[in-house]
Amino acid sequence: MNVKAKPVVVVGLGKTGYSVVAFFAARNIHVVAMDTREAPPFAQMIQQHFPEVTLHLGGLNQAHLLSAEKIILSPGLPLATPEIQASIDAGITVVSDIQVFADHAKAPIVAITGSNAKSTVTSLLGVMAQQAGLKVAVGGNLGTPALDLIEDDVDLYVMELSSFQLEATPNLNAKVATVLNISPDHLDRYDSYEAYYLSKHVIFNGCQWGVVNLDDALSKPQLKQPEHQVSFSLGTPQENAFGVIKDAGQLFLAKGETQLLNCDTLKMKGSHNRSNALAALALGECAGLDMNSMLETLQTFPGLEHRCQWVGEHEGVDFYNDSKGTNVGATLAALEGLGPEIKGHLVLMAGGVSKDADFNFLHDCVNRYVKTLVVYGQDQQQIAEALNDVTQVISASSFEDAFNKACKCATSNDTVLLSPACASFDMFNSFEHRGETFVKLVEAL
Repeated sequence: MNVKAKPVVVVGLGKTGYSVVAFFAARNIHVVAMDTREAPPFAQMIQQHFPEVTLHLGGLNQAHLLSAEKIILSPGLPLATPEIQASIDAGITVVSDIQVFADHAKAPIVAITGSNAKSTVTSLLGVMAQQAGLKVAVGGNLGTPALDLIEDDVDLYVMELSSFQLEATPNLNAKVATVLNISPDHLDRYDSYEAYYLSKHVIFNGCQWGVVNLDDALSKPQLKQPEHQVSFSLGTPQENAFGVIKDAGQLFLAKGETQLLNCDTLKMKGSHNRSNALAALALGECAGLDMNSMLETLQTFPGLEHRCQWVGEHEGVDFYNDSKGTNVGATLAALEGLGPEIKGHLVLMAGGVSKDADFNFLHDCVNRYVKTLVVYGQDQQQIAEALNDVTQVISASSFEDAFNKACKCATSNDTVLLSPACASFDMFNSFEHRGETFVKLVEAL
């Protein structure tokens, strides 16, 4: 290793930062790693496995930043961080681990972002590729950090990407890319709603195929246009587009006028999951996957935990865990997906940390489908004030109290839906922890 050469500076030492340190250290590149925290989660592992790496903790060292060949910025820190901005102003290149991944990946990349459903679509497409016989690597914002996926024999990369990751990814050059949908989220990080959704549209930079959701105007590329475009929607599809056809009272996934699959055979239920299935078919076709193989996968793929997951039934009441509904758009999708398809009414459990969300976006959908809203957690009052004119709102003192009150409000044929529209960290370690708690409460009935 040439320690006289300018170092790569890795900022942020969580899971992603560790993967970046490991990637460059394995290539004998001089690495300086830093974090604003005194004891970030992976600092000890870096010291143990890569003792040659220079560590700086408890703040961002501007001298090290300004001496960098380039800076690899973890998604938890925005580009607007003063020390990072000063480095950019000084001409230092600042990129994400995703950009490093894109520069080194030898196989085609399918890149998926959106405010909601990206984990489901990414996982589904990964299974489709695997069952089609490809060696596929799935990760990014979902599970495995991008740089840990780099191998010479991978046939296809399927990547879930967040706006935080895309901020510093100017040239992804994916084979296929999509913005599945846009709804307000992370407004505590971005100056405006426009700044938030435009950060996602960087995903189309340099891509060959763009997949567009016609049901969401902000899915259409806003910055740079892909070479080719394919669309999907829940409406009747145009020629060479994906959509839904109604025939003899039944719904079919379709491409153009060709019926592909009876929607009743989908394991994932709800209109939002029909949209997810169509997105995966469009992405997969652009990536070269066999259509018949993909349709077979759709008939067995059950969806993901904590995403409109059916938990059980008790005394005629169904219980659904949508703890991954951490923003208003996700909860809106859950309500619109389940609302028209259940026999009775919805009792909705919502609450947590709002991230400056506007709950008025839920107004019409709550009015249509929710007979009782049980609110809990830090920002429950904000939710109640936005929606108490369209449904009965009940306040709870704890999550368990909210669950008990929801059960009392539900009668036979009703559905109790946990879809919080908020982050979980006021009461739980993660959205998974929140969902697991809900499942245990259902199982204890």
